[in-house]
Amino acid sequence: MDGNGRWAQEKGKPRVAGHKKGGKTVERIALDGVDLGIESLTLYSFSSENWKRPQGEIKELMKLYRHYLIGIRPMMMKNKVKLVHLGKLDNLPETLITELNKSIEMTAENDGMILGLALNYGARQEIVDAVQSIASECKQGTLDPEQIDEECISSRMYAPQVGDPDLLIRTASEMRVSNFLLWQISYSEFFVTDTYWPDFNKANMEEAIIAYANRNRRFGSLKTK
Repeated sequence: MDGNGRWAQEKGKPRVAGHKKGGKTVERIALDGVDLGIESLTLYSFSSENWKRPQGEIKELMKLYRHYLIGIRPMMMKNKVKLVHLGKLDNLPETLITELNKSIEMTAENDGMILGLALNYGARQEIVDAVQSIASECKQGTLDPEQIDEECISSRMYAPQVGDPDLLIRTASEMRVSNFLLWQISYSEFFVTDTYWPDFNKANMEEAIIAYANRNRRFGSLKTK
């Protein structure tokens, strides 16, 4: 979800204003995802590398995450959205962890769209954690090394129920992966838009989906769709 800071700066506002507007976009896009019949939507909110940002900005972001996690509960319950977390809880404020866990627990039985929140997330760390988990199981004798395959590794990721993304959307003209779902996006289609995240709307989402629908996904073969 790129472009919050640039959106604010171009309007002569502090960067936090862009984050606040971007937070409101999250709820709106989640609702749009429900309306469009999307099964799973993962939002890259805060990467493990984002801790390098100014401490004042990080502090405000953590307050905003807590505020919006509470604020979107009625929407998630009404629309049967299930919230899952991708990332580490390390370094997150205890008050934020409390509300994150509460939202996850409240929506655990919902059977609608899965909303993945990548918060304090890094794909390389996710892969390291998965490898360590597998190594531990092998050491304990509960897993045979010969049983290790793609499905085995996928099941050890932070939120395997989210599945592999069909479509990856990057706002604000960003053209890099940025350590996001490196294992899962092996065959994801990419869509890049100039629109900053605070201005991203249902029309932008539909444009991305239409572009995706017109792609010829061959998964390495010569088959046509």
